[in-house]
Amino acid sequence: MPQGDMTERNFSYSSKLIILFIATVFIRTFSQTPPSPDGPSGSCVLNFTSYPFQPTGECISHLGQRINMWGSYPTNLCCRNVLPVMSQALAIHVVKTQGQGSVFLAQEEWQSCSGPLQTQQSVSAQQCGFDDLNSRSSQCSRTTLSGLSQDQPFLDALRNCSQFGNAFDGVCRNCTQAILALRDFLLKKYGVKDENKTETAICGVAAMISIAAANMKGSFSVDIDYIQCLSMLDKFEPDYIKLKYSLAEAIFSILIAITAVMLIVLLIKYVSKKKPQKPVQSGPITTWSGLYRFSKAEIENAINFERKDLGRGSAGQVYKGVLPSGQVVAIKHINKSNTSDSFTREVEGLSRVRHPNLVCLFGCCVEDGEQFLVYEYCAAGNLAQHLLRNDPVLTWERRVKILRDCALALRYLHHYIDGCIVHRDIKLTNILLTENLDPKLSDFGLAKMLGMEESKVFTDVRGTIGYMDPEYMTNAKLTCASDVYSFGIVSLQLLSGQKVFELDLDARDQLTRKAKDISMNKRPPEDLEDPRLNGNVNKVDFESILQVAVLCVAKSSKGRPTIDLVYEEMDKAWKNTLADMKKAKKGISSSATPLSISSDVFSV
Repeated sequence: MPQGDMTERNFSYSSKLIILFIATVFIRTFSQTPPSPDGPSGSCVLNFTSYPFQPTGECISHLGQRINMWGSYPTNLCCRNVLPVMSQALAIHVVKTQGQGSVFLAQEEWQSCSGPLQTQQSVSAQQCGFDDLNSRSSQCSRTTLSGLSQDQPFLDALRNCSQFGNAFDGVCRNCTQAILALRDFLLKKYGVKDENKTETAICGVAAMISIAAANMKGSFSVDIDYIQCLSMLDKFEPDYIKLKYSLAEAIFSILIAITAVMLIVLLIKYVSKKKPQKPVQSGPITTWSGLYRFSKAEIENAINFERKDLGRGSAGQVYKGVLPSGQVVAIKHINKSNTSDSFTREVEGLSRVRHPNLVCLFGCCVEDGEQFLVYEYCAAGNLAQHLLRNDPVLTWERRVKILRDCALALRYLHHYIDGCIVHRDIKLTNILLTENLDPKLSDFGLAKMLGMEESKVFTDVRGTIGYMDPEYMTNAKLTCASDVYSFGIVSLQLLSGQKVFELDLDARDQLTRKAKDISMNKRPPEDLEDPRLNGNVNKVDFESILQVAVLCVAKSSKGRPTIDLVYEEMDKAWKNTLADMKKAKKGISSSATPLSISSDVFSV
């Protein structure tokens, strides 16, 4: 046999072996993926029902900004919601075990909870670098709630982290300082000296879980203010971008490289004939931190995946889109006739704010004279659509929680670090609902920031008739109280079941006049109560929310309460609602009128 034929045959045989090896590794890599810990088939002992994982939308591609979660645990933006969700589930587990065992799970149990999360398969505790959060990983991982209960740093942190109310900023500052002091106490207690900060990170998480569990007091409910406060410790690492390859991605890269070499001879024939096109810049936007710049091709592919029209707003058409990762998004195509002012305002506004009850802006596209905005997708539509439905009727419990969460989001905006952000267009259609019916404020196209030294500004009058502050409409004076007025109108709509998308002035005045008459005992509360609720409301909380709403819709901004007071009252109503629901679930009769028990609210 000729030597050339022998060489060719050996090369062919070797190639087959290499391909077989790569295929075997590829299959083994994906066959060993553990099930989702929050999925129905998972074996994780943690319960994610109360605090389900929601994607942050901050990992569009593999490029991600690094962040030190809670000031100590290094990870990337993709994982920003993983640690809080896991920590809350661990805190609930600590309460169920009465604080006797470690605040962390055993190594085997934690491994079963480290698979990809159901709503974002590309993210897991393992991929985020949280493998060390098990009871065998370090000295600090042996921490128990019962073992801390008499230590003074623990008692100090517990006291400082259980006083959230109107003065959120001050309480949060004291709470975070106390948490860090407790972390340092644990390091000293266990005699830990760790240069790579791993032990510091684990002790920090142990401290935060312990306080969360102790604050529950048997209720299995973590204070959302506490979790929001912990996010204040997050530290971003500027100008650090890292591309991390998994084994599967490396294999794909090798295959692509081999294919490229095989095709290079064919491609070279056409390179000289084609005019080179100017490449489209895509990647993280440097002007707007935390956003991703999509190319127009990426936008079109995402829209064409399903081609579903979600509706039209004043700024443009909104479509449902699907990214290559499988993540569903909402894509707004800004009208060409619209000025770039709305686009710039919305990008600049949403790129800086992050809150569970604000719709998340993932990125944008500016190409060929067209503008697109890419948001997280809220599967349940907007609040107006649900208020229109007779089946199912939006329950009383769900209405109270929506008002409470919206007030929480507005409080965050009005206390933003750079100054009060006035939304300017609070209305039913701008309150989107997730699959779990959690509300998220959207559409920041009219948002305006008041500087730290400004209590009001005079600007062009823009907004939606019926929701707009009368004082703002009359003299163009915009204040934080303008949002409070709009929130009052939304509150009255939820109480009454007002079935109007865009209220006109007559409908608004009729609604507010009726509410004011009831607040002055000129009419019974039943005149405003949504008849579709069939009386299944807490009468005391109904009247409390009504009184707050009436104050919110005062014609003068001076007569309106601050958003802090509004949130405080809404939070009280929500806590009362939770207490009544738990009593009813246990078969204990409540002193208030009967409630319709909504299982979907119990899972929140």
